Amino acid sequence: MQDYERGPRSSGRVAAAASAVRLFNLDLVDADRNETAQKLVDLAAKGRRATIGFINAHCVNVAARDSRYRAALKSCDHLLPDGSGMRLAARLAGTSYRDNLNGTDLFPLICEEAARKGVSIYLLGGGEGIAEAAGRAMQRRYPDLNIAGTQNGYFEQYETARVIADINASGADMVFVGFGVPLQECWLADHGASIDAPVQLSVGGLFDYYSGRIPRAPMPIRKVGCEWIWRLAQEPRRLAGRYIAGNGIFIMHALAHAFAIRSGIDCGAALKRAGDLIAVTLGLALLAPLFAAIALAIRLEDGGPVFFSQTRIGKRGRPFKVLKFRSMVVNAEAIRARLLAQSDRDSICFKMKRDPRITRVGSLLRRTSLDELPQLFNVLLGDMSLVGPRPALPHEVTAYWQRALRRLDTRPGITCIWQVSGRAEIPFSQQVEMDIDYVESQGMMRDLGLLLRTIPAVVTARGAY
Repeated sequence: MQDYERGPRSSGRVAAAASAVRLFNLDLVDADRNETAQKLVDLAAKGRRATIGFINAHCVNVAARDSRYRAALKSCDHLLPDGSGMRLAARLAGTSYRDNLNGTDLFPLICEEAARKGVSIYLLGGGEGIAEAAGRAMQRRYPDLNIAGTQNGYFEQYETARVIADINASGADMVFVGFGVPLQECWLADHGASIDAPVQLSVGGLFDYYSGRIPRAPMPIRKVGCEWIWRLAQEPRRLAGRYIAGNGIFIMHALAHAFAIRSGIDCGAALKRAGDLIAVTLGLALLAPLFAAIALAIRLEDGGPVFFSQTRIGKRGRPFKVLKFRSMVVNAEAIRARLLAQSDRDSICFKMKRDPRITRVGSLLRRTSLDELPQLFNVLLGDMSLVGPRPALPHEVTAYWQRALRRLDTRPGITCIWQVSGRAEIPFSQQVEMDIDYVESQGMMRDLGLLLRTIPAVVTARGAY
């Protein structure tokens, strides 16, 4: 089993080790339940800080669409595989792990070990009196267990400081946070550093089961991996979407992940490329009259060339020629050097709100983003995608810091997240973070959403210049 002792100040990252299994780009602990319970209590007893999360099918679905939750998961020190869905995903991917480390089964084992070693726990979450009832139930089971305190999960944001002060005053060694996914993980990511308890766990709704509010499935149902059916029967309104639609979505995620692992082909990337080709082929046919009208307007204004090409940096640092309708005077690049000091950007990229090089036709093209239309040919050639980080100039890439290079992990796009969120009004450092978030969570549905958001962004021309 991987070494759980990460020092008094954790790096905040899940460590890959021989005793970890990698699924959905996350490193999951590979251990049995008793060993895991002992290690977690040992961490608390020694004052070793660690944030613990659990990953089940629902978590995978939420992480695919929620970047804040995904970041919170990646900030956890240890992630534990939870449920039959994760076991299925592991099998499909050709791997396995020893035990289903779900929080509901681990909780009594942790309480037993904590009672034996004198480690105190604090229960935070659930409805009024639920955490307190769960704590009493565990103390009846393990009389030496020290419940340092309890607090329901229904408090206002302004009460957060008071709740944290109460946890710290209790002297608890472990805090169990049961707000549900993704709130609990995000709450700990935001406030965990202010909590003195070294070990902090996100545990979902387990207090409901140990308080007696909701009965657990009989053991035979649990053993065959069908506890979710029991839970659905107990709370059909709350869990119908999660289990009925959610299980189907998770299976699609698991199949795509398994295909990528076994074949070495990223099926998401293959689908994205197919979608690009279909959309671009239709788009070029439909937009041919508009192309002709723009070309004529450019030629009539100054007699110069219709198109402008420029070297940009694509996926994995490969240079290519990006194509645009010319929106500036013919000698624009020669003039640029004299204008650098007047840039409206505070960072790497050069940008001016009143750039004197822009022609009258070019000004209209830029405000409406029509100057980008020829990049459909770049998409056709495979240099670009419809959606992705905007392609950077070579000198901009040489000035990138290490994290900014993550923008080059995917094909650049015609539109991107920051282009539909304010474009040039967004500081470059924030653009980088938005692009990295896209790189880490791109998918067909997100691309479709960004393409739809591009339409009003173009119409309003917010941040375009």
